[in-house]
Amino acid sequence: MGNSTEILIFLQGLNETVSSKRTYFILILLVYIFTVLANLTVIGTVILEKTLHEPMLVFLCNLCINGILGASIFYPKILADLLSDLSVTSYKACLGQIFLIYCYVYCEYGTLAVMAYDRYIAICKPLNYHSIITPQKVIKLLLFAWLSSICESVVVVGLIARLPLCGFNIDKLYCTAWDVVKLSCVDTSINNICGYILMALQLSLAVLVVISYIYIIRACVRSPKERSKFMQTCLPHSIALSNFLIAHGFDIMYARYGPTDRLHALRNVMSLDYLIVPPILNPLVYGLKLNQIRRRIFRMISPKTHALK
Repeated sequence: MGNSTEILIFLQGLNETVSSKRTYFILILLVYIFTVLANLTVIGTVILEKTLHEPMLVFLCNLCINGILGASIFYPKILADLLSDLSVTSYKACLGQIFLIYCYVYCEYGTLAVMAYDRYIAICKPLNYHSIITPQKVIKLLLFAWLSSICESVVVVGLIARLPLCGFNIDKLYCTAWDVVKLSCVDTSINNICGYILMALQLSLAVLVVISYIYIIRACVRSPKERSKFMQTCLPHSIALSNFLIAHGFDIMYARYGPTDRLHALRNVMSLDYLIVPPILNPLVYGLKLNQIRRRIFRMISPKTHALK
């Protein structure tokens, strides 16, 4: 472990999952370009339209920025591997990928929790919304989402970096914390305990979101106006959150408790969901559901048509 720059990690998931690499390269490249453009469209629309400078849409922009981060962690490396005969990465690059993936994951959890809190205040305490969700509060909530994710990622990578490795093959398409921990030949109890603590923190955020939605649904039952607000903003949010929780939860459970001698292809496909689907789903779901964003995008695409109207 003295000279970690010479340590190479072999990612074997690609060879087991992909048969026609050239075809998949073109398909994945198109998906990556579409993902980045879709997120940039939502971000640019909100920035350019002053009437869209409201807390919920600022949080949505943060979700899209994080989506671009998540996509850019995965796609460039997999595209490079598809052009290569061997999927390999340095140990330092592997740790860097783990750090960025965990930053993306924890920031996604944090942002979705913040958005749930914002919707709870907007629907359950509408008269106090602007006094509670102030610009200063928005900045603090965004800092919470990013700084907490960075701190948690530093802890994860720091605990992994101290471990000596006895193996160098990972049966996945990218590096993950638990897969690298399993390569170690020493006691990994601290890493295991830390993993459970972080899972508990993520679960607590999910529980808070569920509690906020219980209050939101109660409020919506009493008011047709609030039901409309729920369908516009809370329903897309719940879809995004449910997909992310299920996909990431599956990856964690399979990595820790799933069979190691079979179903590698299925695991690789399923483990890509939380890196691929949310960055695509979030701008599409919110862009199509939120009238303000949809109208603004249509005006940007065909300004002459909307001018005649």
